[in-house]
Amino acid sequence: MTHRRAVSLLILATLLWSIAGVVTRQLDAARSFEVTFWRSLFNALALVLALSVMRGAGFWSGFRRAGWPVWMSGVCWALMYTAFMVAMTLTTVANVLVMIALGPLVTALFSRVVLDHRLPWRTWAAIVLAGGGIAWMYGAEALSGVSLVGTVVAGVVPLAAAVNWIVLQFVASRSQSGADMPDMMPAVLIGATLSAAATLPVALPLQASLHDVVWLALLGVVQLAIPCLIVVRLSRELPAAEISLYDLLEVIFGVTWAWLWGGETPSASTLLGGGLVIVALVFNEMLALRRT
Repeated sequence: MTHRRAVSLLILATLLWSIAGVVTRQLDAARSFEVTFWRSLFNALALVLALSVMRGAGFWSGFRRAGWPVWMSGVCWALMYTAFMVAMTLTTVANVLVMIALGPLVTALFSRVVLDHRLPWRTWAAIVLAGGGIAWMYGAEALSGVSLVGTVVAGVVPLAAAVNWIVLQFVASRSQSGADMPDMMPAVLIGATLSAAATLPVALPLQASLHDVVWLALLGVVQLAIPCLIVVRLSRELPAAEISLYDLLEVIFGVTWAWLWGGETPSASTLLGGGLVIVALVFNEMLALRRT
């Protein structure tokens, strides 16, 4: 797979992730933890079907022999799925997004310390510029609604994401060197199952209508299962820090969906901050292609 094709697939994954906000606005009764429960449940069901077809009869036997990387990645997926929604109930959306913007920097640092990966200066520059763009978009709003508990919970998302990308990168590098490493796609199923199990008790009594369940099934399959499997595959092709960097496009796409279908006109600071993120990503990609 070429670098350009890998980046294109990663952008597709972030585009699918970004529909959560506009789809959630279509719900009648389901809220907060119930949204997380149904979304994770349908994610798990879709993954059971997809992985059974992709891996055949040996999927479940191989699943039982999964090593520590699969379970660690699964726990990280569960934390990412759950902490995001919990943080949304404790603090402002802006505060959550600013914390998530720390993801590329945390991932780059973990990659340097744990895997001894030396990132090119262009990627460091893009991380700083893109993070600054997100801070510009939501910084003032975040400061006006800071909650210590909410901030800590939101901080779990970039930390869990960073650990997850490092584990995936470790497995990919060992596999390329000839070591016998486990299939990492079942980790997404573990994460979805753990998230659904953890949020069910606090989601009761369930209030979602049939209309809500249909939309939440769309979220579970299209917004979670498909892009997460894509990203696991791309962990063999792209550095962890670059994956985390392009994940910031989810914010830009989410704002665009809200503008086009939610009637939410972005402010000048949002447009400027989003422009900085896009410039950072284009800058990183153009230099990578030029170097190639």
